[in-house]
Amino acid sequence: MNRLSLTLSRGVAQVTGAALGPYQSAVIRIGFAGTWLLFLLREFPHRQELYGPSGPWGWNLAKQLTADNHAFTALLWSDGRLWFEICYALAVLASAALVLGWRTRTSSLLFMVGVLSLQNRSVFVGDGGDNVLHLMSIYLVFTRCGQVWSLDARRAARAAAARARGERVPADVVGPVLWAVLGLALGTATLTGRFDNGWLIPALLWTAWAGLGLWWAVERRAALREPRILLDVVANVLHNGALAVIMAEACLIYATAGWYKVQGSRWQDGTAVYYPLHLDYFSPWPGLADLMSSSGTIMMIAAYGTVMVQVAFPFTLFNRRVKNVLLVVMMAEHAVIAVVLGLPFFSLAMIAADAVFLPTSFLRWLGDLAARARGRLARGAGHEVPAPRPTEESQADHVGFTA
Repeated sequence: MNRLSLTLSRGVAQVTGAALGPYQSAVIRIGFAGTWLLFLLREFPHRQELYGPSGPWGWNLAKQLTADNHAFTALLWSDGRLWFEICYALAVLASAALVLGWRTRTSSLLFMVGVLSLQNRSVFVGDGGDNVLHLMSIYLVFTRCGQVWSLDARRAARAAAARARGERVPADVVGPVLWAVLGLALGTATLTGRFDNGWLIPALLWTAWAGLGLWWAVERRAALREPRILLDVVANVLHNGALAVIMAEACLIYATAGWYKVQGSRWQDGTAVYYPLHLDYFSPWPGLADLMSSSGTIMMIAAYGTVMVQVAFPFTLFNRRVKNVLLVVMMAEHAVIAVVLGLPFFSLAMIAADAVFLPTSFLRWLGDLAARARGRLARGAGHEVPAPRPTEESQADHVGFTA
């Protein structure tokens, strides 16, 4: 009984004492936000037809649908072209800010609003990856995904280093101003009745806004140690719970896809992969598709291998080595799908979801490799790159709930 109590207390301390998986949460932040940003930039010339007033899915049709399913989209607050352009530009800026990790907590909220607004405006635009992005944009709001590899982490590390040297750190001005502006916008939308399709998203936005204000107020007073610890515990619990949900979601996607394929006759006889390779819509490289489909053995291995990997993956999480091997296989498979079937954004979204299972040692090595490459480029351009302080990385790993 004592051993069980000790184990439970250690588990509770681990869940509440720190935001786990800082590198994993950072890589999925960059992955999902980068995927959405690339999609918005690629479709920028066609934005009016996809999501704007010029699209075949008209404003009235979208209004009727959201009235039935209570989906949130800010694009239906007005049918004007100027409002659409503003929303699209804000979605691009929020995605870029989240990739860079600038004001991560706020940018994650704006990223979610941008994803939901555009996708719920035209529900027939997408290739499967949009469903993953739709869900993950909501989950990211609850994570502390700016602990490492972000401008927030760099700012916090510099502030901590300045305090260690006895220097005075200037008060943050951008955070409160941004909080006030967004509060004014949120209040205006609420008072004018824009949130008329449901309460969930406005409740989430108001709760996050109030939480950010409370956190900023507590941070300003050094004497409020207990409230600061309480807020940190709540943020850690939310982060760890959201990270667990993201992992479960990825496992559920693969498990359901694999078991659904098992029931299909084309997957059972090993010919399922052959048919999409010969559809014009999924054949950007007909020569490559013909080369791959010319071998029945390759087609059978691809079909059976896909099913086995998808069904087996959730069960391999208990074996680190097997899990890592299957991760490489699945990411390579998505890379092939991106090239051969012409589905780059679906593949990028799935690779970003897979990245949550990557080992920390590999991600740290990848980050060090990127830092060295950046240093070589900076030196080649004639800029002096300061050597990192030994404590910067540990400080960045424990960055707090940044506004």
